[in-house]
Amino acid sequence: MHDNEVVAVGPGPLAFDDVVRVARYGAPVGLTDDAIAEMAASRGRIEELAEADTPAYGVSTGFGALATRHIDPALRGRLQRSLVRSHAAGSGPEVETEVVRAMMLLRLRTLATGHTGVRPATARVLESLLNARLTPVVHEYGSLGCSGDLAPLAHVALTVMGEGVVRDAEGRLRPAAEALKECGVEPVELAAKEGLALINGTDGMLGMLVLALHDLSRLLTTADISAAMSVEALLGTDYVFAADLQALRPHPGQALAAANMRTLLAGSGVMASHRDGSCTRVQDAYSLRCAPQVAGAARDTLAHASAVAAREIASAVDNPVVLADGRVESNGNFHGAPVAYVLDFLAIAVADLASIAERRTDRMLDVARSHGLPAFLADDPGVDSGHMIAQYTQAAIVSELKRLAVPASVDSIPSSAMQEDHVSMGWSAGRKLRRAVDGLTRVLAIELLTAARALDLRAPYAPAPGTGAVVAALRESVAGPGQDRFLAPEIEAVVRLVGSGAVVAAAESATGPLA
Repeated sequence: MHDNEVVAVGPGPLAFDDVVRVARYGAPVGLTDDAIAEMAASRGRIEELAEADTPAYGVSTGFGALATRHIDPALRGRLQRSLVRSHAAGSGPEVETEVVRAMMLLRLRTLATGHTGVRPATARVLESLLNARLTPVVHEYGSLGCSGDLAPLAHVALTVMGEGVVRDAEGRLRPAAEALKECGVEPVELAAKEGLALINGTDGMLGMLVLALHDLSRLLTTADISAAMSVEALLGTDYVFAADLQALRPHPGQALAAANMRTLLAGSGVMASHRDGSCTRVQDAYSLRCAPQVAGAARDTLAHASAVAAREIASAVDNPVVLADGRVESNGNFHGAPVAYVLDFLAIAVADLASIAERRTDRMLDVARSHGLPAFLADDPGVDSGHMIAQYTQAAIVSELKRLAVPASVDSIPSSAMQEDHVSMGWSAGRKLRRAVDGLTRVLAIELLTAARALDLRAPYAPAPGTGAVVAALRESVAGPGQDRFLAPEIEAVVRLVGSGAVVAAAESATGPLA
């Protein structure tokens, strides 16, 4: 998929959806006239300082622990080149294209505020790289999240200079100079302050946060769908999801999750089958009864993280910054703590949401708790293993998610000769959250696959229209109950349906919009 509608980049904040469109779907970008004017105005102030006798940090001095050295004007071009080359010190696997593109876009947006002092021509190169879909190779390791994402952004800045390595629009690995020339992009020779302005931001961790928010919004709705299907398949009750009971504890996310589950279970023939007084259970297990409480808490965590991301995306993070009155001031806004904390917080919510889904899956496979379903949902238990090992896969992922929930943001490590003696580790928090989001996608896919099979085994009783529409959607890719089959491709098929939003779309085709 390629999105051709131009995303305007000006001094104001970007919409989350625009970040996703540019990062994931290749939408082009365009700097606004306001952005060009703001950058030109602030550049004038930087050039005044560059010509002054008084040292100005980042303009006519070294950086970090070397900030006390005043740099001769003849060496300042070399200073900026040296800064970028030395800071492009990442290592390890390549970071995903969508993360690098998000980082590039968010850095461009900060440049567009006019608070960084770069020349418009320099920002234009970043704009051109995005539009040519040339993606600098950025590595997994190198950022401490303070002063921002230095190493990852330095690999991008290297490409702005026409150096380093890129992936082209076809994904081929190319020398940057060759790829830029082929696409008609003229690299720049960085001037005073510009190298620092290109690398001193929280754009990598923020980009990963925005992408995770987008994906988790869909996964939270999917979690309500899989929970509803499991409650139905396990002959649970939906009475506990009643609005008046939920209102006794007025957390907004809980109310939304419970409302989704009520909607999804409305009109269920399976639920009706055990409302005749024959059911002797007093209460369902927590993994069923408390589904809205857990999923709701995850929703509220997502809302908090979204608020933090919205503030960060409206920020102009650089050091030093050019203020509206012309002052150029040092600051500490590059510290990634606000973003790092919510990246960690989301990893906790993801791990718990996956954990409760795995517990529901396990109940459907255990004859002691499944209320009449065959062992492991197998066609011929003993000869067939059914979904026994699919649950093992879930359990392995959940265990991994618990480890990924250990916060990165508490693990500061000093650097730069103790000048940077407290760092955020926000980049690391973002990297592990991406892995966690992938893990949750797979855990929910296995719950959906298992619950759909269990609902089929409840025939002749029919599921609710909402849950039944999801079963039908799964059956277009995955066959129903039967003898054991090669299970991995079936799991992957449902993973794709979850990731694409097809599961939510199927449910909503019967229920109308879900929260």
